[in-house]
Amino acid sequence: MGSFVDLTSADGFQLPAWVVQPEGPVRGAVVVLQEIFGVNAHIRAVAERLAARGYVTVAPATFARVEPNVELGYSAQDMEAGIALKARTESLPGAGVLPDIQAAIDHAAQLSGGLKVGIVGFCWGGLLTWRAACELNGLAAAVCYYGGGMTSGAEVARTPRVPVLAHFGSRDHFIPLDSVQAFGRAHPEVEVHVYDADHGFNCDQRGSYDEAAAIAARERTLAFFAKHVG
Repeated sequence: MGSFVDLTSADGFQLPAWVVQPEGPVRGAVVVLQEIFGVNAHIRAVAERLAARGYVTVAPATFARVEPNVELGYSAQDMEAGIALKARTESLPGAGVLPDIQAAIDHAAQLSGGLKVGIVGFCWGGLLTWRAACELNGLAAAVCYYGGGMTSGAEVARTPRVPVLAHFGSRDHFIPLDSVQAFGRAHPEVEVHVYDADHGFNCDQRGSYDEAAAIAARERTLAFFAKHVG
């Protein structure tokens, strides 16, 4: 079972992160980046499942700089609140929340005893995962789930420093399929998979949950981490 701990970013800002330690041998570490709904039950469940596979998991609260203790559900009202929080966070000056993610990476490495660290993110967290793969230090692999915005021009121009796996849905109305295809052409080094599914297909708390797509993406993700993290 996990618990919240406080991380300290490079500028001294403190943010909470949900941390789960494996019960058995540790094979590596994974940072888990939230959707626009906070470190909610779904994100904590993702962290628990990865810990059950032997990974120390750290899920930082990436909204902490604009609002503490965010935990939303998936109603229309929650969606509206999450979109507003994302906009406020994306408007932060400088590197925004990337230093907070770096703090999570560093903490994960420390907790695992210096083993390799991967990162996985969903929705907005998928976009942040892409940025982390291109900008931050200490990562061995990155997995992006339906990263909103990562197939746009400014984000496509980034260059990943580590192996990247990306999952998208062909029926995702937030991320046009043609932009996913263009992203794949621009980044042949990225392993891109498209599923017959909608946005948020991995989350069993959303109406868009697709069990077949979620299982297929999860197996690919676990194999990817086994190969690149441990």
